[in-house]
Amino acid sequence: MKKVASKVPFKGTEEQAIALQKVIDENKHDSSNLMVVMQKAQDIYGYLPYEVQIAIAEGMNVPFEKVYGVATFYAQFALSPKGKYNISVCLGTACYVKGSGDIFQRLQDKLGIGPEECTADGKFSLTAARCVGACGLAPVMMVNEDVYGRITVDDVEGILAKYNE
Repeated sequence: MKKVASKVPFKGTEEQAIALQKVIDENKHDSSNLMVVMQKAQDIYGYLPYEVQIAIAEGMNVPFEKVYGVATFYAQFALSPKGKYNISVCLGTACYVKGSGDIFQRLQDKLGIGPEECTADGKFSLTAARCVGACGLAPVMMVNEDVYGRITVDDVEGILAKYNE
């Protein structure tokens, strides 16, 4: 299986490693608890880096492919770290037909990252959302909990500037 890497190097702490090992030890005798272990690991690290997936697979005595399969199947799991400001762009039908694809591309160009990636400084991450439930405001972009509706490609730089202080 190919290693899935982030542009941001993994920087786990000793405290995180101890907390993860405790969760694994409490659940390693029942592989049906895999998702519980993965959820708690994500709570500990904020995402599920490759190194943590390997530790879970080895500790739970399950194939790495199973851990990776669960992590990529369920939307609740993130394989890359989230930035201080997580930007979500709705790419659902209503938003897409009103230009959200171009907005998403402009953000990638401006930030120098792709979907589900984080800038090297940890400030911004970029997520493609399927629907944020605000179709009347299409196209919609969110920065953490801040919602920006009826935006255009030309609005991107001004919105980013608000978070670049």
